[in-house]
Amino acid sequence: MPKSTPMRPSYGAAAIAACAVFVLYIVTLLPSTAMWDTSEYLTAAKVLGIPHPPGNPFFVILGHIFAILPIAPTVAQRVNVMAALTSALSAGIWFLVTERVLAHWLPERWKRLTGASLAVIIGSTAFTVWSQSVVNEKVYTVSLLFFAVVTWLVIMWSDDPDAPRAERLLVLSAFLIGLGYTNHPAGFLVAPAVGVAILFRKPKLLMDPRFVAKFVGVLALGLTPFVFEPIRAGQSPALNEGDVNACPPAHFAWRCTVSAETARRTYEHITRKQYGELPFLERKAPMSAQFGMYWLYFKWQWLRDAAGRLPGLQSALGVIFLALGLAGGVTHWKRDRASFWYYATLVFTVTPLLIIYLNFYYGWSQAPDLGTTVTREVRDRDYFYLWSFSSWSVWIALGLVALWEMVAKKSTWILATPVLALAAIPFIANRHVAPRTEQASTRDFAIDLLNSVEPYGIIISGGDNDLFPLWYAQEVEGVRKDVLVVTTSLLGLDWYAGELMQRPVYPYDAAKGPAVYRDRVWPKPTRPLFTMSLAETRQVPEYVQLPGPMTFKKAGTPLEAVIDPRRLEYGVLSRAEIFVLHMIGDGSGRPVYISTTYGLYGNSLGLENHLLTQGLARKVVDVPVVATRDTVMVPGDGWMDTSRSGALWREQRGPAAILDHPGWNDPASIQMPAMYIFRGYALAEALQRRNLRGDAATIADVVGESNRVANAIGFRLKN
Repeated sequence: MPKSTPMRPSYGAAAIAACAVFVLYIVTLLPSTAMWDTSEYLTAAKVLGIPHPPGNPFFVILGHIFAILPIAPTVAQRVNVMAALTSALSAGIWFLVTERVLAHWLPERWKRLTGASLAVIIGSTAFTVWSQSVVNEKVYTVSLLFFAVVTWLVIMWSDDPDAPRAERLLVLSAFLIGLGYTNHPAGFLVAPAVGVAILFRKPKLLMDPRFVAKFVGVLALGLTPFVFEPIRAGQSPALNEGDVNACPPAHFAWRCTVSAETARRTYEHITRKQYGELPFLERKAPMSAQFGMYWLYFKWQWLRDAAGRLPGLQSALGVIFLALGLAGGVTHWKRDRASFWYYATLVFTVTPLLIIYLNFYYGWSQAPDLGTTVTREVRDRDYFYLWSFSSWSVWIALGLVALWEMVAKKSTWILATPVLALAAIPFIANRHVAPRTEQASTRDFAIDLLNSVEPYGIIISGGDNDLFPLWYAQEVEGVRKDVLVVTTSLLGLDWYAGELMQRPVYPYDAAKGPAVYRDRVWPKPTRPLFTMSLAETRQVPEYVQLPGPMTFKKAGTPLEAVIDPRRLEYGVLSRAEIFVLHMIGDGSGRPVYISTTYGLYGNSLGLENHLLTQGLARKVVDVPVVATRDTVMVPGDGWMDTSRSGALWREQRGPAAILDHPGWNDPASIQMPAMYIFRGYALAEALQRRNLRGDAATIADVVGESNRVANAIGFRLKN
């Protein structure tokens, strides 16, 4: 572009495009929480807490601001609006980027605006971008906005790197790279592209100590939100993963907040030490499989064929959009080499380089013919490539404009416009699956599980999907905060038991609890959770090797269990299992429950004769369970309290919520809604075994509702 005739960016048109995308996302916005990390991040935003490593302090602060803004009725909706807004703003910036490239090619403004609009339509309705923009599952739409803004700054700089104030654009981009890192480590993914742009457009800047110092200095300034983590951790927020502040509980002081121990814990939290790292050459799956996973997710963007009915069409569309993107990249190279170096490096970094770096196992939905013969990710990881799919939209739009021009040479630009209808394919194909309203029942599942626990009880859970929704229900919606939620996935870490001990015992509100608990007074526990001190909890070994079967006894009760190392997962008693036994045996006065989502956990500890199903959880009882009028053994499931379970079933909210939003497009989390099916059939079986005629209608109702839930989520019992 000649310096004498600079193009004035169409900020107004970009704003209109962003607003249109924002309206689309708001119309399809999820009104509550969802599975996986959604509930954890909503909770962190609400309570100004610290989520799992790296802690994402910028997101937490920004999310908290949105959580208190009066822009929607609920906290979940407000933070979901933040995801929609950041993604829509990113779409508006991709509009500007596309228009800028087209300005080196097309003199007519209407053609440039049309091409830029194509990028917005394609990018905003790609499956992963759309589905991540209507519910704040993670931090990725905020990262996307950082990527887009830095891209726009660097492309403007690339047009005229010798302009009087051009360096300010690079300095501002450096600050945003640092700030973006505090939202998610992916914030640094844009840095290589900035470096390459400088190398090709004005390499002498890299040798200018004044510029380098300024660039590095403001990048470091952008990292300062990380100080939020030790400061906030010292105040013991309700969500405090990592416990990075070395101050004792309720003794916050700057002396220990700035101590070497706090610095060490904070650094390990930010660098995700608890997850470990594999050597680069040690691949979790063959490289071909890892690129195959990306290709699967790439095809999803243009047609998310969740039922697998149109694999041929899905593959064809994948090839078409890949070809358009590659053609767009070539066109970018030919028409605007100044900005090409930056953008090509960005696409390379967030696509092949990111695939290699992430080093995933086989995808959840990938290569189904391999079944369980390969190790798989616990869920589909397409959200990690959101930045790739979104940035590809610019090149796809450029490729589509090139196709438009090619067809127009044989007719006219107007007559050739039908070819642009390709841009509408993602919207048409994904309009029923991207909104994700099928997961609106997550909140109700959490409430049902908490209500299965007696007042002041402890609920032991296993993974993300039966943990994070409970945190959300308690801390965001204030439901059953009297229940202590414990997860074995964190009990293996040295800081978690101390966090549990510090949590206050909240009063139980009988008026808001299930009717079945209103027949007695529930005294508030006063004894500590463990008989050991906070310091002693950090000294519990990672595992204990048992010489053979050992007997566990709860003092003053008939509870006795034989722990056989042959039944333990790794043949040793883990730190998590040690703490579970302490919670059962230390006599805190709090009933202990195990979530039924956790399978038959407890049997490996020899507790099968002390587990009694009540609703969606199994209570650990002191006296060995025996058959009574209400207590029935269900083969393959265990003992069930039919009266308590029946009463809780009648008050459960989850089945109705599932039926209100039929369909379940995330098979990796289908065990959550499917739990209602299993619980329903187990309850029906238990009632039937009581041989009471009066229960016939109840049995029919339970089985009928279970069948309706199964049909609503497309679940087959053979699964």
